[in-house]
Amino acid sequence: MHTFAPDKASTDAPVEMGIALETQYASLYERVRAQIDPLDWSLHLPYIDAIRKLKSQRRAVVLAHNYQAPEIFHTVADIAGDSLALAQRAAATEADVIVLCGVHFMAETAKILNPGKVVLIPDAQAGCSLASSISVADIRLLRERYPGAPVVTYVNTSAAVKAESDICCTSANALAIVESLPEDTVIFLPDRYLGRHVARQTRKRLVLWEGRCEVHERFSGEQIRALRKPGMVVLAHPECPPDVLDAADFVGSTAAMGDAIRGGSIDHVLLITECSMADNLAIEYPHVRFSRPCNLCPYMRRITLPKIHRALCELAPAVEVDADVALRARKALQRMLAVGRREVA
Repeated sequence: MHTFAPDKASTDAPVEMGIALETQYASLYERVRAQIDPLDWSLHLPYIDAIRKLKSQRRAVVLAHNYQAPEIFHTVADIAGDSLALAQRAAATEADVIVLCGVHFMAETAKILNPGKVVLIPDAQAGCSLASSISVADIRLLRERYPGAPVVTYVNTSAAVKAESDICCTSANALAIVESLPEDTVIFLPDRYLGRHVARQTRKRLVLWEGRCEVHERFSGEQIRALRKPGMVVLAHPECPPDVLDAADFVGSTAAMGDAIRGGSIDHVLLITECSMADNLAIEYPHVRFSRPCNLCPYMRRITLPKIHRALCELAPAVEVDADVALRARKALQRMLAVGRREVA
């Protein structure tokens, strides 16, 4: 269970709760009580109530990534999912305001796909170690070194990097994106482990970068073997190192791992990804036993209910993307969205 006390932003947030709010949200608490204890719920509830009211007033929609804490994911999010799902739904929303509960590159993506809308990120410092691992200058040097090779860029990158790319991808469609290109050599950026996973499944030559996610790279095959129990099914994200993927029973995006559990045949899961996802799935599937070595993303943890409340009150921090960068990045994103979700584990 992962909960957070209100931060400095909470000083002008609502403080009254009372029996009325407890009664109003009793059924919601029944859904999440296995992951949120009563004391934490009493702290969260005034923010939950205020955020829900502000969403209506602002004509706002809250998008939450699977790695968000349960008090966000299950109580104030209107749309929840992996990076591809959030990009797809952001492109289709009719809301005036988008609050992106995730990390900064996700908010940039939402803004690129919705240039006329207000896009908010509750904490502007919610970055990403993987996105920080590659720059525009790096891509330009790679293009010089491998002339004619198209650049496939994982969505876990900045808007400026997307703008230098031919097409984006997510872990859910990376192989399909690579296979859709006519060239035999493809520059694949920036996650080395996702790139290796794709390279195992294609005849194309992939030029890889040395980027890594600081959460997923900490897992190891030895760790999985030590934790495995009879009857346990190991699900791993392809951003993990190769020995982890070799030790897993299933490798797929966050959405694919959730779909595997929804299939109904799994009773005990070892989930190898950011561990808030297991908390969220445990609420949805209380009959499934979840085990996990718990690696939390420090950037995702920066998003809290008080910060969401403040963002809706102040309509800030607002995400802006340079118009030329956005135009070029939008082309790469739209090519990705045209391919959609074609996952092969």
